[in-house]
Amino acid sequence: MGITFEGYPEITGAEIREALDFCNRQILHVLPEFTDKFQQAYSENGFYPPVENRDWTTGFWTGEIWLSYEFSGDQRLKAAAEVQVHDFLNRIDNKLAVDHHDMGFLYSPSCVAAYKLTGNKEGREAAIKAADQLISRFHPVGEFIQAWGAMDEPGNYRLIIDCLLNLPLLYWASEETGDEKYRDIAEKHIHTAVANVIREDYSTWHTFFFDRKTGAPDHGATCQGYRDGSAWARGQAWGVYGLALAYKYTGRKEYIELFRRVTEYFLEHLPGDLVPYWDLEFNDGDDQPRDSSSASIAVCGMLEMSKYLGVEEAEHYRKLALRIMKSLYDNYAVKDFAVSNGLVLHSTYSNHSPYNTCDHRGVDECNAWGDYFYMEALTRLSKDWVLYW
Repeated sequence: MGITFEGYPEITGAEIREALDFCNRQILHVLPEFTDKFQQAYSENGFYPPVENRDWTTGFWTGEIWLSYEFSGDQRLKAAAEVQVHDFLNRIDNKLAVDHHDMGFLYSPSCVAAYKLTGNKEGREAAIKAADQLISRFHPVGEFIQAWGAMDEPGNYRLIIDCLLNLPLLYWASEETGDEKYRDIAEKHIHTAVANVIREDYSTWHTFFFDRKTGAPDHGATCQGYRDGSAWARGQAWGVYGLALAYKYTGRKEYIELFRRVTEYFLEHLPGDLVPYWDLEFNDGDDQPRDSSSASIAVCGMLEMSKYLGVEEAEHYRKLALRIMKSLYDNYAVKDFAVSNGLVLHSTYSNHSPYNTCDHRGVDECNAWGDYFYMEALTRLSKDWVLYW
């Protein structure tokens, strides 16, 4: 079955509970500052400043609150999350910074979670409106959801691998409303994305462009990886989790084999402590920052796919998850309020290189999704978790 990291220690049940307990205490500790406001996408010197609900990342903070509520049952968490759900309804009603594809990242861990956990009607309403916003970015020519920017701008005719995590919102919307239009668009986007973002060696493109007139595949490129031909660590991790979710919702057997290959590429390029550098081009000895968030995302994908595999293969991925989580817990997790108001150190939001055009921010910091997916992975390992996705 490929790489196993045999001999590496596994996170124990006691450590999982200890980790979740600290996450819960940290979230309660900062809740007064982050109820009417949200955490910035990334920390600054270890500490998140409060921001308005405008970025693509704010749903992760609300998701952490819901995960903490699941763990502890503390009603203070429920009350705070409901304040934020109301803010998300206001955001979609007034179309505040929603002209992009990240409706799933925003509304699945916040509003879908609220509805699934508590029957929150505002959560349901907001999430369905967000699904409507997401499908408004679908291009019938090419059959994909455009990632960013004005729909009529030639340079924006592209998708990015991240969007595989936005699509569960559409499947949920079809289940909830009975309208198959959401599911149909999700299926088309998955097919287009999977056919184009996975390279011959099973590394992945961050972004892929299409011909505006014909919809034909044009070329792959990176915005956030080190260079066009490298494998951006977070993008590869989105591929791992995205393929697990693609199989969950479509049942297409070919996605299982693609999952195995994309995951193996990710594992083959991990350094000695099993937590990747920001681009998989780098490894032990390179003077480059890590991206701990990628490890947590990939773990969630392995744990999700293990639910659909035979006993032996499922155990293989679960053991890998336990070993990666042990390193995250030992070497990357925050364990002291004085060090950070986040949960996991040494993530990378956006690292500029000579070969990309991205902003340089959130390097070697906590970030919103890194904290969220770390908690999700711990929650998955602690019980039979009902997905927000």
